[in-house]
Amino acid sequence: MTQIHPTAAVDRQAELADGVVVGPYCLVEAGVVLGEGCRLESHVTIRGNTTMGARNVVAQGAVLGGDPQDRKYAGEPTFLLIGDDNVFREYVTVHRATGEGKSTVVGNRCYLMAFVHLGHNVTLYDDVTMANGVGVSGHVTVEQMANVGGMTGLHQFVRIGKLAMVGGMSRIVRDVPPYTLVEGMEQQVHDINAVGLRRIGVGSEARLALHKAVKLLFKSQLGLTNAIETVRREVKLTPEVEELITFLERLPLGKNGRGDQR
Repeated sequence: MTQIHPTAAVDRQAELADGVVVGPYCLVEAGVVLGEGCRLESHVTIRGNTTMGARNVVAQGAVLGGDPQDRKYAGEPTFLLIGDDNVFREYVTVHRATGEGKSTVVGNRCYLMAFVHLGHNVTLYDDVTMANGVGVSGHVTVEQMANVGGMTGLHQFVRIGKLAMVGGMSRIVRDVPPYTLVEGMEQQVHDINAVGLRRIGVGSEARLALHKAVKLLFKSQLGLTNAIETVRREVKLTPEVEELITFLERLPLGKNGRGDQR
């Protein structure tokens, strides 16, 4: 049974599935679709062209589906698409995309803590965690199970790799390789995300291979091209190592053949 608090304003053209709860002083605009079991706690705003899957929880003061903060935006119809089982904590803001017919996308089981901001044309894969105050600029992609520490800023167009761990108060202006620990204003790669890898069942042999690859790629004096060739010769090519190499091979080369992640 759908429950709508008497103080909430829900447009008749919004679609609310069974079990949706709309708390006090919420605003749900026309064109919104809320899946089964979604819960809006209080003072939540869901703007038009926002579609949410099932069992999402939206805490006090969050605004989902607002117009993009982009000077190029000219009022064209754009969208926010949200999967299932996500948590948006207090005062999270997520904007629709820029560009007619385009979407900002949040996958499944993501956890966005208080005051997180997702800009226009952002894509979050499944199981992403973002701590308090993370700011995500436009056109950023964050892959599965990545974890971003509090007060971190992500520059537009960067990509955060699968299961990467970004330390709090970092400045991310280049792509973050998958499975790595990255931290600081200089975006230093420290090591593999060993704890995260163990949690998803990656064994010790595969973790050791990935650790060796990361040392060669980010701690040696080799340029990126030579480092990748060395990894292919000297390190067991597990699926994780292959994914890391594939990710790095997409990066543009800087001076002396070094990739931007260095």
